[in-house]
Amino acid sequence: MGILFSEHEGIHREALFCDESEDFRFPAEPEIGDIVTIRFRTAHNNVDMVSLVEDDTDIEIDMLLAESDEIFDYFETQIKVEEKAVRYYFEVKKGDTSCYYNRLGPVNSTWSGFSFCITPGFHTPLWAQGALMYQIYVDRFRNGDYSNDVVDNEYIYIGTPVEKVKDWDEKIAPMDVGRFYGGDLQGILDKLDYLHSLWVEVIYLSPIFVSPSNHKYDCQDYEHVDPHYGVIVKDGGRLVGDNDTNNDNAERYRIRTTSKENLEASDAFFAKFVEEAHKRGMRVILDGVFNHCGSFNKWLDRERIYEKSLDVYESGAYVSKDSPYHSFFKFYNDNGWPYNSEYDGWWGHGTLPKLNYQLSENPEEASGVEEYVLNIARKWVSPPYNADGWRLDVAADLGNSQEDNHRFWKRFRKAVKEANPDAVILAEHYGDPLPWLDGTEWDSVMNYDAFMEPVSWFLTGMEKHSDHEEPNLFGDGAAFFNAMRYNMVHMQTSSVYAAMNELSNHDHSRFLTRTNRRCGRLADRGSEAAEKGVNYGLFRAGVVIQMTWPGSPTIYYGDEAGVCGWTDPDNRRTYPWGREDHELIEFHRYMTGIHMRIPALRRGSVKELVKKKNTIAYGRFQKNSRALIVVSTSSEPSLVEIPAWQIGFQDGDKLERIMKTSEIGYNVGAVRYQIHNGIVKVELEPYGAAVLTNGWDLN
Repeated sequence: MGILFSEHEGIHREALFCDESEDFRFPAEPEIGDIVTIRFRTAHNNVDMVSLVEDDTDIEIDMLLAESDEIFDYFETQIKVEEKAVRYYFEVKKGDTSCYYNRLGPVNSTWSGFSFCITPGFHTPLWAQGALMYQIYVDRFRNGDYSNDVVDNEYIYIGTPVEKVKDWDEKIAPMDVGRFYGGDLQGILDKLDYLHSLWVEVIYLSPIFVSPSNHKYDCQDYEHVDPHYGVIVKDGGRLVGDNDTNNDNAERYRIRTTSKENLEASDAFFAKFVEEAHKRGMRVILDGVFNHCGSFNKWLDRERIYEKSLDVYESGAYVSKDSPYHSFFKFYNDNGWPYNSEYDGWWGHGTLPKLNYQLSENPEEASGVEEYVLNIARKWVSPPYNADGWRLDVAADLGNSQEDNHRFWKRFRKAVKEANPDAVILAEHYGDPLPWLDGTEWDSVMNYDAFMEPVSWFLTGMEKHSDHEEPNLFGDGAAFFNAMRYNMVHMQTSSVYAAMNELSNHDHSRFLTRTNRRCGRLADRGSEAAEKGVNYGLFRAGVVIQMTWPGSPTIYYGDEAGVCGWTDPDNRRTYPWGREDHELIEFHRYMTGIHMRIPALRRGSVKELVKKKNTIAYGRFQKNSRALIVVSTSSEPSLVEIPAWQIGFQDGDKLERIMKTSEIGYNVGAVRYQIHNGIVKVELEPYGAAVLTNGWDLN
């Protein structure tokens, strides 16, 4: 054995390890009353004592040596979980020296914000932890039913008649929200087998409820699927004129979106869609926009769509002061009716009226809109629809105060989990999510701070919109790990495993475009510039990290086919059916297969191994499953020495390289490596990456 630790040297900090995975804490997500075993790893024969220290009480529990191998000693203790969360860290002693260990790793001093935490009863759905997700912007994925397409001049949206784009491959316009390409649920249904071939486990849909925009983040009716995405059985009526400024003449739109026949048929089609996804072992997550709605919304009805509907609807709060939805919005002019336009809009936008979750004078009485939204939350995760969870848009903005916000999300979690205990709740959030991840509100987040941004800075030196560059962060391995480590500690580990790890999405530039390392937007650079100078080596390296880092890798539709694009709206280009980059798709299939077939990549521990200029390497390990990942941003070939012993590899162990990427391509031919003196040496080509493992799970 090549790794020996002298009893005369100090504490070997690189050998110290603990996390909240099931290998080091079991059960990993305990209930009240459970006895929890906690394990801590040190170098073999290297320390005198390890103590677990509880934050709140400063009680020190000496841990006992439970197991040893040729490299490590494992110390254990047990604690009983009560109702209150337990925060703890470790003190490691050898002679007169000592150090502490918390979620940041070995440290010289402690702070409770970085302690390990047991939250009794907090569970994120097991299926969501490490699940492979696929995000679809519905209007741009595939048109499967031309009869439900928005037609030219169907209605007025933001002062302009809407437009049906006739050419699926037409470039995105700078003002895009009222232009429709025709993607729908039938189009996705037709391609479920394609998604299954990518190993997709979860489909995350952009909003599908009735809405006038192509993005549908300005909901018109939360209770029904938009017939433009579903089924139109009742049709006809006048269109608006080119010079119309309102929707008085929008008869066809009114019929399509308010007739019960269309709404019920579309809801039934969605239930069928989910059923077909479930048959293939895929789950479906819906996008919930509950902070604000749209000015078309039937609760407000500023466009007077429902006031003039042939079907009977209650008066909207814009139309009448006596509307049952009056309290759903905050009005500033009590004498403004009928047609009161002085209401609170999100960020001042009248087209995005903010929903009023403010408590009434009775502290125990929730706002009127709250009960409606909770019923909507229950409805779509219950039979016959059976969606598998919610992604929550701008979730931290909901309500008029932090008190309102947290109170509502606690009620939301209770409502959703009672309706469907296995449903997942994921929130869009920038910054520290810790206040919402205490086990009573969200399960996890879209992982901007602890994935998208660190990966983007390291591989491209670009921020996620392609608006700004920091060349000094390009290839900075230490900055990459520091950012990852610092931001991951703001989530409990089960939340980390369920976090959506995206390289691109509907709000940020396409990652392939970001690899050109140029700032720009559609309006000032044009669409062609987004496709120039891209670096496929850096792109493939990003996919390698995405499929091997803790969390749920989430592919934004078309990334796997080579779609480029600046930030919104250019990132919402159509899927290039018939023009796909098939080699890139096949590369994704290999990488998604690797993610699915190596158990350590789903819920295993992670440890940084190499961090230097232009190079990172890290290990994932779990019981008998281990993988090494190494990435280079250098324009020159490189040789990387990886201390494989730190994740349990011993001298003589054989590893198999199962993926090697570079600027010009990728190679999946198996190449054997052997550990010598605890080190494995890996050669990388320019802008290259590699994945090595000790074995595959073929089941």
